[in-house]
This record gives sequence, C-alpha cells and structure tokens, in this order.
Amino acid sequence: MAMDLLFPADLLFPADVAADVRIEWSPVRPPYGSVQESAAGRRAASAALVAAGAAESVVARHADGRPRFPRGFAGSISHTDRLAVAVVVPGAAGVGVDIENAVISPRVAHFVLRESERRALLAPGAGFTPRELFAAKEAAFKVLYGPDTSADLLFWRVGLSRSGDALEASYRGARVPVRVRSEVDVSLAVALDLRARRSPVTLLPCRHG
Repeated sequence: MAMDLLFPADLLFPADVAADVRIEWSPVRPPYGSVQESAAGRRAASAALVAAGAAESVVARHADGRPRFPRGFAGSISHTDRLAVAVVVPGAAGVGVDIENAVISPRVAHFVLRESERRALLAPGAGFTPRELFAAKEAAFKVLYGPDTSADLLFWRVGLSRSGDALEASYRGARVPVRVRSEVDVSLAVALDLRARRSPVTLLPCRHG
C-alpha cells in the first residue's frame, strides 16, 4: 500500500492544519547506500515543495549539512535505508520529521527516554511505543535546534510529555507539538512550529493528490 495512504496528513493533524501540510515519499534505490538515501530525500523534498505550491523545488544545504528549504516554506527530510519522506508546510516557523523502522531495545529506550517519560508514556495503555518516542525526539530536535541553540542540545535531551492525543516536546522553555503514527514496521513523527505562520513569499497553485 502507498505510504501516503498509511500516513495521510489528515490523520496526523487537525483539519485546519492538515490542509497545508504536504507529505511526500520516495523509495531509496539500489544499492541502498548513503548516496541513494540522500537522493531519495531530495526527491521527496522536491515533490513536497511542488505540492505545496513553491516556485522553487530545489533544496540546498546549510553549512552544517542541514537542508535549506526555499524562503517561506518550512520543511524537513528523513529516511531509512529503504524509504525517504519529506514534509513541507508553507509559512510555518519550523518543521521536523523522522521515520524509524528499527526496533528500539530496552537499553536504547532507557538511554534516550527519561525515567519520567518512560513512566508516563510507556505505561500500559499510554498509547505510545519506544520507537514512536524515539522518532518524536528526533523530529522535535530538528525544529528546536538552530544557530542560537546551545551546543549541548542532543536529540535525547529533548523532553516529551503528553498533550491531548499528541505529544509536546520541550527544551529550555521552547515547546513544539509532535504527532506520531505507526504501522507494523515503521513509525512517523512530525513536529510543527506554527507560531510564525504567514503567507509564503512566492506561492503557486497547490497540486493535490
């Protein structure tokens, strides 16, 4: 089944937010190395920009290697060894996405998650899995990290708490909501900062579907 049917924006976000979220996928091609993973990410990002109505669909890079999306279009890229995903939201202040297909062992979960997070979010009936929480921290890190961020911000230092049916990530007073969704062998997390949402500089008619 197509990934856009398994992870549609309207199942991750409220209707007023989902209408502007563009999620695009691209398979990683053989021989499945880092070059192919990066290329798949760029293809997904380009498709997401086109779907969002951007006049420019090329994603450049910051000096530190992070993707640099066109002005007015916040975006993020993630990949496994077989699949890449990109999310673009016109006018958002920040977007972070992470896709995970690895099994998160108890040892890794104990390292990445604080004791309070494990008690509150992994308890029976809490509704989250270690892989979802790992992905949520990675996605939130991409929003919370910036040029003015302290160098000690590592993704596992992002705090997580429940906020309704979603998660809230935090680091030193900065907060961002995170939505997660899983299928049998993959988890997707998307963090969105909509505080500075505004009309993009250049906006073409959006392509739906």
